[in-house]
Amino acid sequence: MTTMQALQIAQPHELKVITLERPQPGPGQVLIKVMASGICGTDVHILEGEYLGAYPVIPGHEFAGVVEQVGPGVSRIQVGGRVAVEPNIACDNCSYCLNNQQNFCENWQAVGVTLPGGMAEYVLAPEKAVFDIGELAFEAGAFVEPLSCVLHGVQKTGIRLADRVALLGAGPIGILLLQAVKAQGAQRVSVVELDQARAETAQAFGANQVVRSLDELPKGAFEVVIDATGAIPVMQRAPEFARKGGKILLFGVPPKTQVAFDAFGLFVNGLTLLTSYTSVRNSLQAVDLLKSGRIDVKPLISHRLPLAEFERGVNLIKNKQERVGKVLILPNG
Repeated sequence: MTTMQALQIAQPHELKVITLERPQPGPGQVLIKVMASGICGTDVHILEGEYLGAYPVIPGHEFAGVVEQVGPGVSRIQVGGRVAVEPNIACDNCSYCLNNQQNFCENWQAVGVTLPGGMAEYVLAPEKAVFDIGELAFEAGAFVEPLSCVLHGVQKTGIRLADRVALLGAGPIGILLLQAVKAQGAQRVSVVELDQARAETAQAFGANQVVRSLDELPKGAFEVVIDATGAIPVMQRAPEFARKGGKILLFGVPPKTQVAFDAFGLFVNGLTLLTSYTSVRNSLQAVDLLKSGRIDVKPLISHRLPLAEFERGVNLIKNKQERVGKVLILPNG
């Protein structure tokens, strides 16, 4: 029996590294040797029992690796290929899938959420979810999934050439958003970020203005306002900064709670309130932007950790006890 190491969340707040039999690909499946797997806020929420998840679960939905084996019937993906995965598995046959809204699939499954994910030495995925990344570095390949979500959100805003954008939050996702809105044609991007290190990162990535408090941001000045924090106090103030006729995108993942907005203010100013959930077939766009260098992710990686240090990585993200950006787990060293 060939075994592998995997990180398992047995139930909320309980995780451990376990030894499992290495899975064998069945019909239409691909076995991937995981080379880099990013810790996402969703993984933290699953660990804390705050998000969709089927326990026990091997987390990890942002990863890239090498194809180790392919199952019967697999024709598009070859052994030895360098690949990443679209983790959201749609049935392609429900009312949402047939309306090209696969992100709302009624029979949704997800690698790393309801299915074993990339916090393991090896992971299975259906061929239809696997795509080639060519010579893109594996660490960059681990950003394909979050970047695809960012692209979906940015496209929903309909940013026009020379728009002014306010970006609330400059964590790793915020910096991806910053680069994406500039690539989309935004003329000026103002960033709000309390953390000094992250504020400096936003400046280095070309933010036109970086302030440390919402109170320093001009009100009613932006065509598009994007929340990248998921923090309720920040989200509910986002409409203050939009111009009349402007748009507000709530992108950060919030807790399961209520948020209050000034209803009359939204009405009288003709504001559009948007949300963005996962992505809709944006993976190849993400790969191309990463390959071209228009989206740069290497400076966002602050930690590269072995599988056994997943919990340390989660605590780094939650507590921000040191300069922390994107934390990658390298299951195979």
